[in-house]
Amino acid sequence: MNAAGSVEGTAPDGSTAGSAIGLSSYAYFWQLSDRVSTPITLVQALQRTADLGVHLFQICDYEPLAGMTEAQLDAVARAARELGVRLEVGTKGIRPEHLRHFLAICLRLDAHLLRTMFRTPEHAPSPDEAERLLRDVLGEFERAGVSIAIETYEQVPTRDVLRVVRNVGSPSLGICLDPGNVVAALESPIKTIDAVAPYVLNLHVKDFAFARQEGWVGFTYSGARLGEGLLDYDHMIEAVRPVQRGINQIVEHWLPWPRTEEETVRLEQEWTAHSVEFLRERNPAVE
Repeated sequence: MNAAGSVEGTAPDGSTAGSAIGLSSYAYFWQLSDRVSTPITLVQALQRTADLGVHLFQICDYEPLAGMTEAQLDAVARAARELGVRLEVGTKGIRPEHLRHFLAICLRLDAHLLRTMFRTPEHAPSPDEAERLLRDVLGEFERAGVSIAIETYEQVPTRDVLRVVRNVGSPSLGICLDPGNVVAALESPIKTIDAVAPYVLNLHVKDFAFARQEGWVGFTYSGARLGEGLLDYDHMIEAVRPVQRGINQIVEHWLPWPRTEEETVRLEQEWTAHSVEFLRERNPAVE
């Protein structure tokens, strides 16, 4: 067992235990948004996931999810089961009432992982407060078989996220590693990977790059097609060992809006399909 409680090894049938390639709602960010003339529904996103032969979908920061009725959640869960797609959930915030609400959502969707972040626009807890709030609810998550993965991102120093996870010391609390997020805080993606690797429960896989502004007056930091940017995927996999530890790899994008809706949708679909094939080539034993 690693520091975050993940079991290493393979299932009795020889397959990888719990490791999968998945898509996030961020892989369909623009198609799910009201920026397009006809946004797709969550069930349509699940269908597109299944059409790519992917069997895991993380509903991450999808605003309507928090307000869905039990009947609506049951309909999403039923559609996912019929399509052969397992679910994970993502939100923001660690107030106990919020986490309990999302625990209920996870249980309704048969999701065993909740990704979250310490901060929301209304709440910025200190590391001590974050530790206290998480301790308040973790027993309920442990009994329910749902893990919480705190994402690495620019609003909270990685050292503070690590401090909380280490101090709590629960197998149901770990880290969702996204190396691209921390650059905005002038943290090194490689150093972040190395620091959090033993505590990772979930991987967000997206590439990123800097591009010169016109006139050479600064840079834009944005997404890149997987394998064509600055993400050192091979180093991340060597450090985290997701296949051996049963950690899912979730595809996301930072795709800038191009000139037209049609081009945006086409590129988003192309980047998603490319990312799935990229991960399959490098993880041939993973579903």
